[in-house]
Amino acid sequence: MRVWTLSIVAITVVETAPAYQSAYRPTPAGVFEVKVLPTCRAYSATEAGSYSERENLLFMRLFRFLRANRLRMTVPVEVETQTAAMRFFVDSGAPDRLEPHGEVRVEMLGERRVASAGARGSYTEDNVRKTTEALRRWLAGQAEWIEDGPPRVAYWNSPFLPGFLKRHEVHIPVRPTAMSGS
Repeated sequence: MRVWTLSIVAITVVETAPAYQSAYRPTPAGVFEVKVLPTCRAYSATEAGSYSERENLLFMRLFRFLRANRLRMTVPVEVETQTAAMRFFVDSGAPDRLEPHGEVRVEMLGERRVASAGARGSYTEDNVRKTTEALRRWLAGQAEWIEDGPPRVAYWNSPFLPGFLKRHEVHIPVRPTAMSGS
Protein backbone atom coordinates (compact mmCIF):
# COMPACT_ATOMS: atom_id res chain seq x y z
CA MET A 1 0.00 0.00 0.00
CA ARG A 2 2.79 2.40 0.88
CA VAL A 3 4.57 1.82 -2.46
CA TRP A 4 1.29 2.45 -4.31
CA THR A 5 0.73 5.72 -2.43
CA LEU A 6 4.31 6.87 -3.11
CA SER A 7 3.91 6.00 -6.79
CA ILE A 8 0.74 8.10 -7.04
CA VAL A 9 2.44 11.01 -5.28
CA ALA A 10 5.48 10.78 -7.59
CA ILE A 11 3.33 10.66 -10.72
CA THR A 12 1.25 13.57 -9.46
CA VAL A 13 4.29 15.74 -8.77
CA VAL A 14 5.86 14.96 -12.14
CA GLU A 15 2.65 15.30 -14.14
CA THR A 16 1.41 18.50 -12.50
CA ALA A 17 4.76 20.29 -12.51
CA PRO A 18 4.96 23.06 -15.12
CA ALA A 19 7.27 21.04 -17.41
CA TYR A 20 5.53 22.10 -20.61
CA GLN A 21 5.21 25.54 -22.11
CA SER A 22 1.59 26.74 -22.13
CA ALA A 23 0.02 28.28 -25.22
CA TYR A 24 -2.38 30.19 -22.96
CA ARG A 25 -3.65 30.34 -19.38
CA PRO A 26 -5.93 27.47 -18.27
CA THR A 27 -9.43 28.14 -16.97
CA PRO A 28 -9.59 26.69 -13.43
CA ALA A 29 -11.94 23.77 -12.77
CA GLY A 30 -15.48 24.95 -12.00
CA VAL A 31 -14.93 28.40 -13.53
CA PHE A 32 -16.81 29.89 -16.50
CA GLU A 33 -15.29 32.86 -18.31
CA VAL A 34 -14.88 34.63 -21.63
CA LYS A 35 -11.22 34.93 -22.57
CA VAL A 36 -9.07 35.79 -25.56
CA LEU A 37 -6.66 33.11 -26.75
CA PRO A 38 -3.50 34.71 -28.15
CA THR A 39 -2.23 34.60 -31.71
CA CYS A 40 -0.08 31.51 -32.13
CA ARG A 41 1.22 28.83 -34.49
CA ALA A 42 0.02 25.26 -34.28
CA TYR A 43 0.58 21.85 -35.82
CA SER A 44 -2.69 20.19 -36.75
CA ALA A 45 -3.97 16.90 -38.11
CA THR A 46 -7.47 15.94 -39.20
CA GLU A 47 -9.04 12.66 -40.12
CA ALA A 48 -12.40 11.54 -41.46
CA GLY A 49 -14.72 10.03 -38.87
CA SER A 50 -15.40 10.72 -35.23
CA TYR A 51 -12.77 12.07 -32.87
CA SER A 52 -13.31 9.28 -30.33
CA GLU A 53 -12.40 6.69 -33.00
CA ARG A 54 -9.40 8.65 -34.32
CA GLU A 55 -7.82 10.28 -31.26
CA ASN A 56 -4.87 7.87 -30.96
CA LEU A 57 -4.11 8.10 -34.70
CA LEU A 58 -4.18 11.92 -34.57
CA PHE A 59 -2.06 12.10 -31.43
CA MET A 60 0.60 9.72 -32.76
CA ARG A 61 0.75 11.52 -36.12
CA LEU A 62 1.44 14.82 -34.34
CA PHE A 63 3.78 13.24 -31.79
CA ARG A 64 5.89 11.64 -34.56
CA PHE A 65 6.07 15.03 -36.30
CA LEU A 66 7.38 16.64 -33.09
CA ARG A 67 9.92 13.89 -32.51
CA ALA A 68 11.16 13.87 -36.14
CA ASN A 69 11.68 17.65 -35.99
CA ARG A 70 13.09 17.67 -32.44
CA LEU A 71 10.31 19.96 -31.23
CA ARG A 72 9.01 20.19 -27.68
CA MET A 73 5.49 19.34 -26.58
CA THR A 74 3.32 22.18 -25.28
CA VAL A 75 0.00 22.33 -23.48
CA PRO A 76 -2.84 22.18 -24.00
CA VAL A 77 -3.64 19.72 -26.76
CA GLU A 78 -6.70 21.14 -28.48
CA VAL A 79 -9.29 18.97 -30.22
CA GLU A 80 -12.39 19.46 -32.30
CA THR A 81 -14.57 16.51 -31.40
CA GLN A 82 -17.14 17.07 -34.16
CA THR A 83 -14.56 16.90 -36.97
CA ALA A 84 -11.80 14.59 -35.70
CA ALA A 85 -9.10 17.27 -35.56
CA MET A 86 -6.22 17.72 -33.10
CA ARG A 87 -3.82 20.60 -32.63
CA PHE A 88 -0.49 20.94 -30.81
CA PHE A 89 0.79 24.46 -30.24
CA VAL A 90 4.26 25.55 -31.36
CA ASP A 91 6.64 26.26 -28.50
CA SER A 92 8.61 29.50 -28.44
CA GLY A 93 11.90 27.71 -29.19
CA ALA A 94 10.70 26.28 -32.53
CA PRO A 95 12.20 27.52 -35.80
CA ASP A 96 10.38 30.46 -37.38
CA ARG A 97 9.81 28.49 -40.56
CA LEU A 98 8.12 25.14 -40.18
CA GLU A 99 6.91 23.29 -43.22
CA PRO A 100 3.88 21.02 -43.36
CA HIS A 101 4.86 17.37 -43.39
CA GLY A 102 2.65 14.63 -44.76
CA GLU A 103 -0.66 14.83 -42.96
CA VAL A 104 0.46 17.51 -40.48
CA ARG A 105 -0.28 21.16 -41.28
CA VAL A 106 1.34 24.20 -39.75
CA GLU A 107 -1.24 26.94 -39.12
CA MET A 108 -1.18 30.47 -37.84
CA LEU A 109 -4.14 31.17 -35.58
CA GLY A 110 -5.28 34.71 -34.89
CA GLU A 111 -6.68 35.82 -31.56
CA ARG A 112 -9.75 33.81 -30.67
CA ARG A 113 -12.44 34.94 -28.20
CA VAL A 114 -14.03 31.99 -26.45
CA ALA A 115 -16.40 31.19 -23.62
CA SER A 116 -14.50 28.68 -21.49
CA ALA A 117 -15.47 26.18 -18.80
CA GLY A 118 -12.71 24.54 -16.76
CA ALA A 119 -13.23 20.99 -15.50
CA ARG A 120 -11.45 18.14 -13.78
CA GLY A 121 -11.77 14.42 -14.49
CA SER A 122 -11.07 11.72 -17.06
CA TYR A 123 -11.03 12.66 -20.71
CA THR A 124 -14.25 10.88 -21.62
CA GLU A 125 -16.97 11.81 -24.10
CA ASP A 126 -19.42 11.97 -21.20
CA ASN A 127 -17.29 14.44 -19.20
CA VAL A 128 -16.78 16.63 -22.27
CA ARG A 129 -20.52 16.51 -23.05
CA LYS A 130 -21.41 17.52 -19.46
CA THR A 131 -18.88 20.37 -19.49
CA THR A 132 -20.16 21.56 -22.88
CA GLU A 133 -23.78 21.50 -21.68
CA ALA A 134 -22.87 23.43 -18.52
CA LEU A 135 -20.96 26.02 -20.58
CA ARG A 136 -23.91 26.47 -22.95
CA ARG A 137 -26.25 26.99 -19.99
CA TRP A 138 -23.88 29.59 -18.55
CA LEU A 139 -23.45 31.28 -21.95
CA ALA A 140 -27.25 31.49 -22.38
CA GLY A 141 -27.29 33.72 -19.27
CA GLN A 142 -24.65 36.11 -20.64
CA ALA A 143 -26.57 38.77 -22.58
CA GLU A 144 -23.43 40.30 -24.11
CA TRP A 145 -22.14 37.13 -25.86
CA ILE A 146 -23.51 34.77 -28.49
CA GLU A 147 -22.15 31.40 -29.63
CA ASP A 148 -20.17 31.73 -32.86
CA GLY A 149 -18.83 28.27 -33.74
CA PRO A 150 -18.53 24.65 -32.65
CA PRO A 151 -17.01 23.71 -29.29
CA ARG A 152 -13.39 22.64 -28.89
CA VAL A 153 -11.74 20.86 -25.99
CA ALA A 154 -8.34 21.70 -24.47
CA TYR A 155 -6.66 18.83 -22.62
CA TRP A 156 -4.01 19.94 -20.14
CA ASN A 157 -2.51 16.69 -18.83
CA SER A 158 -0.80 13.53 -19.99
CA PRO A 159 -2.94 10.47 -20.68
CA PHE A 160 -0.89 8.68 -17.97
CA LEU A 161 -2.14 10.91 -15.15
CA PRO A 162 -4.96 9.35 -13.08
CA GLY A 163 -8.34 10.60 -14.31
CA PHE A 164 -9.34 12.37 -11.10
CA LEU A 165 -6.27 14.64 -11.45
CA LYS A 166 -6.71 15.56 -15.12
CA ARG A 167 -7.84 19.03 -16.20
CA HIS A 168 -9.61 20.04 -19.37
CA GLU A 169 -11.69 22.91 -20.60
CA VAL A 170 -14.32 23.39 -23.26
CA HIS A 171 -14.17 26.46 -25.50
CA ILE A 172 -17.04 27.83 -27.54
CA PRO A 173 -16.15 30.67 -29.92
CA VAL A 174 -18.22 33.78 -29.10
CA ARG A 175 -18.92 37.22 -30.53
CA PRO A 176 -20.55 40.24 -28.95
CA THR A 177 -24.30 40.57 -29.32
CA ALA A 178 -25.75 43.68 -30.92
CA MET A 179 -27.03 44.67 -27.43
CA SER A 180 -23.56 44.57 -25.84
CA GLY A 181 -22.06 47.39 -27.90
CA SER A 182 -18.64 45.66 -27.80
